[in-house]
Parts: sequence; structure tokens; C-alpha cells
Amino acid sequence: MKILAGNSNLPLAQAIAKHLKIPLTCASIRRFADMEIFVEIEENVRGEDVFLIQSTSYPANDNMMELLICIDALRRASARRITAVIPYFGYARQDRKPGPRTPISAKLCANIITRAGADRVLTLDLHAGQIQGFFDIPLDNLYAAPVFIRDIKKNFAGKDLMVVSPDVGGVVRARAMAKGLGVDLAIVDKRRVQAGVSEVMNIIGEVQGRHCILIDDIVDSAGTLCNAAAALVKEGAASVSAYVTHGVLSGQAVERVKNSQLKKLAVTSSINASDAVKKAKNITIVPIAPLMAEAMRRISEESSVSSLFA
Repeated sequence: MKILAGNSNLPLAQAIAKHLKIPLTCASIRRFADMEIFVEIEENVRGEDVFLIQSTSYPANDNMMELLICIDALRRASARRITAVIPYFGYARQDRKPGPRTPISAKLCANIITRAGADRVLTLDLHAGQIQGFFDIPLDNLYAAPVFIRDIKKNFAGKDLMVVSPDVGGVVRARAMAKGLGVDLAIVDKRRVQAGVSEVMNIIGEVQGRHCILIDDIVDSAGTLCNAAAALVKEGAASVSAYVTHGVLSGQAVERVKNSQLKKLAVTSSINASDAVKKAKNITIVPIAPLMAEAMRRISEESSVSSLFA
């Protein structure tokens, strides 16, 4: 078993390697003057079971291309099996045609990863479950819920909790978390009355005096999350925190979170945190390396991955 790290999230790759007690494979991944990507594997990987760790987060296109070139380099170096470990799978929000003459980019990404030579994919909290069917190779989709549940129990012990879905689309995810914690579920129902008119938010569930935990898989601009937090506080919630798997946090998102009603935003280490995220007092990073490392070990040993969540 060998582990190769791309440049998108080196701290996570190093943490996984440390957990597995396996050194990262020596490789040179660099840019030419015109930003073309060059990859050279500096160790023999012939006949090896290689795990390539690379999130396709910002800059998404650069990181995706780096992933593909690394896969091609490993394939041409005669690796026995190449598992693309993609903690954050970019383009996952483009999983269907929202209108005429639009792409299904998640399917396109699945196709090119497969054609590049990946034999298997390991990822975390796919935005839409059907993306698993876009791949013609095995895909293991891990869940951050057990990690979040442990962190919530540690930090909110003895408090009257309520799990909240920030929109109707995330109800299944939030319900699973509520069941794991043994608490009630509430839903933020948002709707736009007409074009150009701000959204009206209705809270389905009694949140008065409760410590609310918003659950989602991706926080990008943080607008929905911060608006949901404000609506919950207006309805009498004692406090509002959020647990989100992938902290994309683009543009002014960090400032928005810092100035919001959110007491705490917890994101996993699936995306390498920017300096702004690290400095924000109400944003914390929940390590995901032990879960990813254990899944990789089980794949290498041909044992069950799903039993991690049994």
C-alpha cells in the first residue's frame, strides 16, 4: 500500500499517512511557467496498491487536472490498483439538468476520472447520492455523521439540543443526525415570494429555548446558513451552531459567518482551511483523517467499509 498526495490538501494527506504509519510516496508535482502541470513519481510503484489523495476544491479545475495527471502517471508506472481518494468531490452540485442546454458536470467528471485510469474512488459525503451511479468503477462514500456526533456529544453535553435542516433538501441528512443524537428535528422552510423579493423563512418545529444544530454537507457563500441562524434566533432558539462537512467558504463567506448569529461553525478537514478560516474565532475544524485512513486500510485489506457506519 502506497499513499500519494496531490497539492490540494497536503495537511490531510500527511495526517492520514501518520495515522496509517506509512510515509507519503515521493513525487514531484509542479507547474511550468505557463501553469502546465508536471508529475513525476520518484518511487517504484509497479504492482502496488496506490491511494491518491486529492480534493477537487478551489482552484477546482487546477486540482481536477492535477488529479487526472497523477492517475495517468501511476497507470503508466504500472500500479496494480489506483484508488482516487477525493475527500471533497467538486462539481457535485451539478448532478442534473436544471434547465435546457445545461451540462451534468458531475457525470462528466466521473467519466474523465474513470478514463484517466482510476480503479476505485473513495470520497466523503457526496452532495447527491445518485452520483455514485455516475461511476462505472466502485465508489465508497463515507459519512462525516459519526465524527460530528462524537464532537457534538463532547461539546454540548447536558444541553437541550435540536437538529435543524437549513432547507427541505437536506432533511434526510439532518434526520439521520437527529436519530444518531436521539434528539428532535426541525426544518427551515425558505421560499421566495417573487423574483427580487427576499426569502421568507418559516421554522417547522418548536425551537424556543433549544440549542439548535444546523446540519449540511456544503457551506459555500454561507448565505443560507447565516439566514437560517438568524431565523432560528428570532424564533427564540437559545443558541445556533452548524456542522457542515465541506467548508468551501468562498468570497465573503468567512466574514459573513463571523458577523452572523452562529455561535460555532464546524467543518471537516476535507478542504484545506484558508488563513481566514483558521483565524475566525467561531469556525472550528473537525479532523476527518482517522476516518479516511481506516477506510483506506480496509479497502487495501479487502474488508468491509460499510461496517464503519453500522
